[in-house]
Amino acid sequence: MAPDAFTVPALTVPDLLADAAGSVPDNVALDFLGASTTYRELADQADRAAAVLAAAGVRAGDRVALVLPNCPQHVVAFYGALRLGAVVAEHNPLASPTELQAQLAAHGADVVVAWEKSLDKVCPGGDLQGRTVLAVDLTAALPRRSRFLLRLPVPAARAQREAMRGPVPSGVASWDRLVRRTAPLPADHPGPAQEDTAVLLHTGGTTGTPKAVALTHRNLVANVAQSATWISGLRYGEEVFTAVLPFFHAFGLTLCLTTAVRLGATQLVFPKFDVDMVLAGTRRRPVTFFGGVPPMFARLAAAAEERDVDLTSVRFAISGAMSLDREVAATWERVTGGLIIEGYGMTETSPVALGNPLSPERRPGALGLPFPGTEIRIVDPENPAVDMPEGETGELLIRGPQVFAGYWQNPEATAEVMLEGGWLRTGDLVHRDADGFVTLADRRKELIISGGFNVYPSQVEDAVRAMPGVRDVAVVGLPDGHRGESVVAALVLEPGAHVDLGAVRRWAEDKLSHYAMPRSVAVLEDLPRSQLGKVLRRVVREQLMAKNRHR
Repeated sequence: MAPDAFTVPALTVPDLLADAAGSVPDNVALDFLGASTTYRELADQADRAAAVLAAAGVRAGDRVALVLPNCPQHVVAFYGALRLGAVVAEHNPLASPTELQAQLAAHGADVVVAWEKSLDKVCPGGDLQGRTVLAVDLTAALPRRSRFLLRLPVPAARAQREAMRGPVPSGVASWDRLVRRTAPLPADHPGPAQEDTAVLLHTGGTTGTPKAVALTHRNLVANVAQSATWISGLRYGEEVFTAVLPFFHAFGLTLCLTTAVRLGATQLVFPKFDVDMVLAGTRRRPVTFFGGVPPMFARLAAAAEERDVDLTSVRFAISGAMSLDREVAATWERVTGGLIIEGYGMTETSPVALGNPLSPERRPGALGLPFPGTEIRIVDPENPAVDMPEGETGELLIRGPQVFAGYWQNPEATAEVMLEGGWLRTGDLVHRDADGFVTLADRRKELIISGGFNVYPSQVEDAVRAMPGVRDVAVVGLPDGHRGESVVAALVLEPGAHVDLGAVRRWAEDKLSHYAMPRSVAVLEDLPRSQLGKVLRRVVREQLMAKNRHR
């Protein structure tokens, strides 16, 4: 589809829920560990939540911070805040206290809706810091029978209660009680405009420095429409999605909080990824669409085969955040009988910008083709005004209606990545094949320059990962005098395995150029990962440099 042939629907995010509640009011919108909420009930709760926030002083343009795992209260708070025209600032409930406090201070939200287990980080020592803080009890969303069992005086119930609940400081009111008791916001209360900021999502961006990505209602609605156009086989009001990707992450937010709602789909909501929980959910409601990351697909397919669990209801799956291994894709498709495709995006693109076609033409390992209404260029990283020749590696630029409005109150950082004409610098190095498919070479900032040669860490990782005895690998560059950087392979080994540098170099000698061969190895117990399971090479590099300093 030509970019100018794609039109963004004239909607805001709250319209998505209003439309679903009007079209399929009795459809189950959310299934949280067996407790069901219909679209009629969800819309009513969101209107009550909007009234709660309005009573707390929230006005259009104000920030409302959500520090919540995936749960029905998260969806309700999200739509309630947006209904007022407020800006939802999403936060990882497992973030460190220092990180969370810095984020809250940066966007200045006066109202925080937080999980009880996160309150010690939101208001350390009971200090609300002048904010209105509202506590979410995760158990309040459980089925009645589950709530009863949690009250039993037995060790298992006590352990479950402690995992889901936490102490509530003085002055912190119950979000659940307020939403239940407050009358809905009047229907004539003005809502947001399409160009208004809808959400703030925290990311390292393209430079590694944490900042808040501001996405407008138009950005989010555009990506919903692009996704629905791309996956044309989805049936309105009939799909069952898994909501296991974190809502505070761009992938989970767009897939679950907006796209699934736009489709009137039922969502199986999980507070965290747990194989047993997900398989139990699929037995209760056969899933038709699964969004996840490669480690999820690998673990679920293996467990389903081992336990003889039927996953053949899953017609479509989309994988993101990291490269999808061909074997993982093949195993998933064999177990489910459905199709799995890979998408590419970043928080700054709401997040999806490219995807594989949902057809036999899909190509595991490739980022795919531009989404509807999306343009791309591949340019010289040192001079983005110059396009690279066909087939050569360069930095990916993206332009489209899903490209973000800028970093929150940070025009300098925005100017670093936004070029004239609305082109976003992604910081990713890619090449485009003759048939238009785009393949990732590496992150520009993670590119290793050794002896004047460009070394792409992912290529070295692919070569080493298949080595016997190696369970996982991350490749980074460490300072090495005149050479510039030295290629270092950080290995996680199988139990009992012994792998040294000589063995790695012998294994890789026919797979890598001489300049890309690791010059040293380090054995780690595990690799640091993001919330979605992506290996954090930057953290690996910092760990290895710290270890070298202390020698």
